Amino acid sequence: MAKQQANQMRPGHVIEFEGRRWSVLKINIMTPGKGAAVIQVEMRDVKNGAKKDQRWRTQDTVERLTTEDKDFTFSYTDGNNLVLMDPESFEQVSVPKDILGDRLPFLVENMAVNVRLIEGDPVSMDIPEQVTLEVTEADPVVKNQTATSSYKPAMLSNGVKTMVPPFIATGEKIVVRTEDASYVERAKG
Repeated sequence: MAKQQANQMRPGHVIEFEGRRWSVLKINIMTPGKGAAVIQVEMRDVKNGAKKDQRWRTQDTVERLTTEDKDFTFSYTDGNNLVLMDPESFEQVSVPKDILGDRLPFLVENMAVNVRLIEGDPVSMDIPEQVTLEVTEADPVVKNQTATSSYKPAMLSNGVKTMVPPFIATGEKIVVRTEDASYVERAKG
């Protein structure tokens, strides 16, 4: 365990709070009109999966747990579990689906993932920061609309909605961030 400032927390970190282990899912730094900035953290109890929102001041300290990182390959979904394969031993491991939170729809077969373990127990999982997906629905391009004007809604092949530039059409592959489903660029090739 190591103490760290609250503003150093990142999604995927595991902290000890109120005697329990929590996996950090989302972080939002809020700056009120007066006073110090506050960190709003969405976290999940490692043992029972319960979610909790907690606020800290930026100067507060939290106990970050030492984790072991291990690489796996995602194989398939089995009920409420994700079945992962150890690429070295070919051993299969199951982890709860909710370990990924909002990023679950971006998990694809054979994707390389990184699992954080504490004493052999999986507590959080990272997937690549960006994935390439197909646009299955997008409004048609409006003539004379400039590329700098507002983005339009689109549906991705994983069922997630996002906003894309006006020149992106249905059937195109685009790169999106797994953290917030935001458009990065048109896929190359």
